[in-house]
Amino acid sequence: MFLNLSNHPSANWSEKQLAAAGGNVVDMPFPQVAPDGDEAYIEHLATEYYNKILEMQGVTAVHIMGEMNFTFALVTKLKASGFKCVASTTKRETIEENGMKISKFEFVKFREY
Repeated sequence: MFLNLSNHPSANWSEKQLAAAGGNVVDMPFPQVAPDGDEAYIEHLATEYYNKILEMQGVTAVHIMGEMNFTFALVTKLKASGFKCVASTTKRETIEENGMKISKFEFVKFREY
C-alpha cells in the first residue's frame, strides 16, 4: 500500500500520479502543525503519526509532503524503521493575467527522501 500523507487527496491526482504510486493508495490527512510549537511539540506529533503508520498493515511507501519540521522528524523515524519515504515533484507553469499570477502544477515523479 502507498500511504499518502499530504493535504492533496489521491482522489484529485492525475492518472500519471496514481500509476506512479502503484494504484493502491490510502490517504491520511496531513496534521495541522501549530506554527508556535517548539521542538518537543514536533517530536511528539511525529511520534504520534509514526505510531499510527506502524499500526497499518502493508505500507510499502509513504508519500509525505507538508510542514518541513514535522516532515523531517517523521521521515527520519520512518526511514530508520526501513520505510520508503517519497516526495512528489511537479512542474509549475505560471501565467500572469491582469496583475494576478495563476500557477498550474503538473506531476512529474516521486523522489525518495
